[in-house]
Amino acid sequence: MTNRPSGEGPRIPDPDSLAASAAGAAGKGPAPVHLGDPPFCGDLDIRIARDGTWFYLGTPIGRAPLVRLFASILKREGDRFYLVTPVEKVGIRVDDAPFVAVDVEATGTGQDQRLTFVTNVGDRVEAGPENALRVVRDPETGEPAPYVHVRRGLEALIDRKTFYRLVDLGRHEAHEEARWFGLWSGGMFFPILPSEALDV
Repeated sequence: MTNRPSGEGPRIPDPDSLAASAAGAAGKGPAPVHLGDPPFCGDLDIRIARDGTWFYLGTPIGRAPLVRLFASILKREGDRFYLVTPVEKVGIRVDDAPFVAVDVEATGTGQDQRLTFVTNVGDRVEAGPENALRVVRDPETGEPAPYVHVRRGLEALIDRKTFYRLVDLGRHEAHEEARWFGLWSGGMFFPILPSEALDV
């Protein structure tokens, strides 16, 4: 993508300059991107595919540390996603959720169960009141697409192998005057499917 000439608004940074700005203010964990409001510099040709792969100009970004750095400065506003540093903000495209949950650790049982998810960029998040689990079913095929909230409106799509493990941990409970198959975590029950939809 070509940067704007001088006098035509903020320059659109390239990934390297964006990374330098982000790294200069980086600490441990995700940056507090919700606290600042730097100038919008335009859209950068970065896309996050449904499988969690990051692309720049159509080519996969193969540097895992760079992807983790970009993930730490990711911000969602409505239906749009941005990379935000202390001095600039650029729009990017996200095909589905920006992260993928690639593993889950379960401790406890029943209502005391706790589910801690690990994402493809190294986040660890426990499902519960602040980080909900939700499942969207395809209206045509009925196939479930499960998600877990990670932070500030950013979600992770739970990959297939991890979802199969979750199904093994599920149980049937009364929920909203019906019986549902779902999961307990952090003291909350998260419904997945109506019990009558399962062959049990």
